[in-house]
Amino acid sequence: MKLPPANRFILLFSLLCLTPAWSQAVLEKPQSTTLNLAGPDEQFGALFEAVQLKAVFPDSKTFADCTPKFPIATILANYESARQRSDFDLKTFVTQNFTLPIKPASGYTSKAGQTAQEHITDLWPVLTRPASTGTKAGTPAGSLVSLPKPYVVPGGRFGEIYYWDSYFTMLGLKASGQTALIRNMIDNFAYLIRTFGFIPNGNRTYFLGRSQPPFFSLMVNLLSEVQGRRVLVSYLPELQKEYNFWMDGREQLTEERPAYRRVVRLEEGVYLNRYYDDKITPRPESYREDVQLAKRTKTPAILYKHIRAGAESGWDFSSRWFRDGKNLKTIHTTDFIPVDLNALLVNLEQTLAEGYRLKGDKVQSKKYTVLAQQRRDAILRYCWNAKNQFFFDYDFVAEKLSTVYSLAAVYPLFVRIATPAQAQAVAVTLEKSFLKPGGLTTTLIRTGEQWDAPNGWAPLQWLSIRGLRNYNQVQLANKVKTNWVNENLRVYKASGKMVEKYDVISTAAAKGGEYPNQDGFGWTNGVLLTLLTEK
Repeated sequence: MKLPPANRFILLFSLLCLTPAWSQAVLEKPQSTTLNLAGPDEQFGALFEAVQLKAVFPDSKTFADCTPKFPIATILANYESARQRSDFDLKTFVTQNFTLPIKPASGYTSKAGQTAQEHITDLWPVLTRPASTGTKAGTPAGSLVSLPKPYVVPGGRFGEIYYWDSYFTMLGLKASGQTALIRNMIDNFAYLIRTFGFIPNGNRTYFLGRSQPPFFSLMVNLLSEVQGRRVLVSYLPELQKEYNFWMDGREQLTEERPAYRRVVRLEEGVYLNRYYDDKITPRPESYREDVQLAKRTKTPAILYKHIRAGAESGWDFSSRWFRDGKNLKTIHTTDFIPVDLNALLVNLEQTLAEGYRLKGDKVQSKKYTVLAQQRRDAILRYCWNAKNQFFFDYDFVAEKLSTVYSLAAVYPLFVRIATPAQAQAVAVTLEKSFLKPGGLTTTLIRTGEQWDAPNGWAPLQWLSIRGLRNYNQVQLANKVKTNWVNENLRVYKASGKMVEKYDVISTAAAKGGEYPNQDGFGWTNGVLLTLLTEK
């Protein structure tokens, strides 16, 4: 990859500021090779940088999602010529050479008098994108990576599929009886795994450095609830490849070299995982924001690595990842063993064990049963705070637990690896500190970031409700459900919309983050419809 001059300077400066240990742990390149498709920042270089830094569009994602009308070389040659003229206007040039993205559901108006359930059912076709036509599946149309089967997008500014969002959308599709669409979406994710070796954050070329929380095994298990457990065998090769992606480099780790990409060695025989990204440049979809933040640090490349890893976590952004618990510039995501990620990987290991058992491969089944148990034991050892009686992320660099209370603590309950006593203790803290009039707040800290107080998010409500039910905390689970459903319905009645996130404390419009609250909205629809229709 050839970096623009500005980025080459940033990278060189940052490398000079790194200690040998940091340069190894943070900036190493992956050994595995996958199909490489350049992102728009790499394709358009100085033009991309100019459009983003001059804020031609209010949202940095707009230009990253534009589709070029002409060959890239032609556009770049035109740009070099046009920008020399005294009457050159950058925005006019962009609109002449690129097609702007269309917002999903942008022209949709909810019907008067519709119930929320009817509204969501009507939204499924609005948010569904067809299988790719005209271009070969897997090749980019602009930054969009085409897919072989139809899929559901979240809505608002998000016109592509998103990895972990899709699981919660599938919950609603299951409640709607849309099994074929669930299978299509899982087939698309399986296709991405076969093509790239993993599931990217979303089907955009600029997401090819990172994944998202690994919910693929949960998707396959969800489909198996409708089509039977043999479904696991059908997707076993892709489940295995996803596991290999997260564990890449495990055999190379030593006491002197404890981390590589997404895998971390804590001691002999104890391996857990972290969020990561294979690139060290500003995110194209948030380019201006990242560059401006980097001006406040001495090591931009390290900042970009941690920012991108935070994006892989899905919690972009949260005090979970901040060294001072307050400011984004102190982000150090790759230093953490996140409790949620590792709980999900227990589920993946258990699913692999079950898949191999169904296939008749007793050796592999036993192997993953043991690995799942080892990971469970390690999570309970490293992520449980006996004094505070709550699960926290573990900072393996500082060798200490985080002090940030977050709803990531419900994941061990969701995948049933917490002890009954731990689940009871987590429930007490949830009811005492997290439960608010509109549902559960994401953290107890107000930072202005969207994955902190006072915001509540549909996926975390669902994971909490299910986790509490798993340990017979039914009364609290019902409180969470009632408060969340009522808040969703209140906003729908007032606005006719389902939105991405909710202020669960003051039950006002949710704020925070890099962009305005979005409507649509995939995972809100999926979780609410499931809660409204469950028996």
